[in-house]
Amino acid sequence: MFEDRQEAAERLAQALDRLRDQHPLVLAIPRGGVPMGRVIADLLTGDLDVVLVRKIGAPGNPEYAIGAVSEDGSVHLEEAAQQCRDDWLASEVAEQRELIEERRRRYTPVRAPLDPAGRVVVVVDDGSATGATMAAALATLRQRQPARLIAALGVAPPDTLARLEELADEVVCLEAPAYFRAVGQYFANFGQVSDDEVIRLLGG
Repeated sequence: MFEDRQEAAERLAQALDRLRDQHPLVLAIPRGGVPMGRVIADLLTGDLDVVLVRKIGAPGNPEYAIGAVSEDGSVHLEEAAQQCRDDWLASEVAEQRELIEERRRRYTPVRAPLDPAGRVVVVVDDGSATGATMAAALATLRQRQPARLIAALGVAPPDTLARLEELADEVVCLEAPAYFRAVGQYFANFGQVSDDEVIRLLGG
């Protein structure tokens, strides 16, 4: 469906073009969302930062999110997490919190996170399967009182989008295939995004 993240980002920016005069705050979910966030922020003449959330992967299947941890320390668990041992979950949460703190130190070492209060905020990711990470980001940001909270994704299944619509003021998603397997299958080029690239893009 997409050649790469650049194409998906350009299409999302076109769908959000009405925000161009509102100087939106584009908050990308690392790492895959950051290249897209850079493009969208530039095309909409907005600001770019990251919203730091880390998914909790299922035991034996780390790509399948059963929850997520936000930068403010809050934990959002899916129903599937009830099947996991409490001590295992506690260990995973602690590990993800440490990674979030490390990423913030690396990504924006010379400034504080940009404040979403009172701003039009666009939360960007390349795609979402369960919606756990995006949902955690939206729930955390809602507490910061943005003027408007928009979720923007390249691809996600319909049931995930229905869930996100309860958390955002608006959800913009380019593709919503009924038979969804993984985000990467909808991109011809879906390479890993490095921390170094994230740092470079945030400095742009």
